[in-house]
Amino acid sequence: MGKRRKLLITAGPTHEPIDAVRYVANRSSGRLGTSLASAAHDAGWDVTLLLGPVTLPAPAGVHIAPFESTADLATLLEEHFPHCDVLIMAAAVADYRPRSVDAGKLPRTGDSLTIDMEATPDLVAACAAHKREHQRLIGFALEEPASLPARARAKLQRKGLDAIIANPLATMGSDDIEAVLLTADGRQIRPPASHGAALDKPAFARWLIRWIDAEL
Repeated sequence: MGKRRKLLITAGPTHEPIDAVRYVANRSSGRLGTSLASAAHDAGWDVTLLLGPVTLPAPAGVHIAPFESTADLATLLEEHFPHCDVLIMAAAVADYRPRSVDAGKLPRTGDSLTIDMEATPDLVAACAAHKREHQRLIGFALEEPASLPARARAKLQRKGLDAIIANPLATMGSDDIEAVLLTADGRQIRPPASHGAALDKPAFARWLIRWIDAEL
């Protein structure tokens, strides 16, 4: 029996701290990433799941490494990415974070609060820049439906990905996903059973893992 291939998956939101009790976050549930981890484990992959702050139960049989912030996730990727064959970057990583974090609790001092934000590091692009020849990277693009195909294709090329899942904003927090897979060689692939409709996330995850098994 051959050596099991290693799949690294990121899932869930990041929480970017403002002070000791508050943070900036998004509505990602982590449902798709955990579904992917379960489907990959069932398909025989050695799976490591880097999992953000979610309320979902951890998938059985999967190596779990938790994170809170983008900085935490960056550290975990530095540790785990060199050892994987495929990275699926399903986490909803914040684009911006507070430039400074108060060690205590900021008091309420008026009718408004201004927070100076800075861009977070581009984690998937950093992985792409250091990937070895055999490694493959799959990203996600969550956009307004009207701009989704063009922005997803541009993101695929800009970040040096092998494939990207393009899905509309309604996916976040939903039980279902209506998505298309775009590849670096120009293909556009929809799950064959969807017929243009949404699939529940476990079904989509099983389809994507089968595609990765066959194509990557």
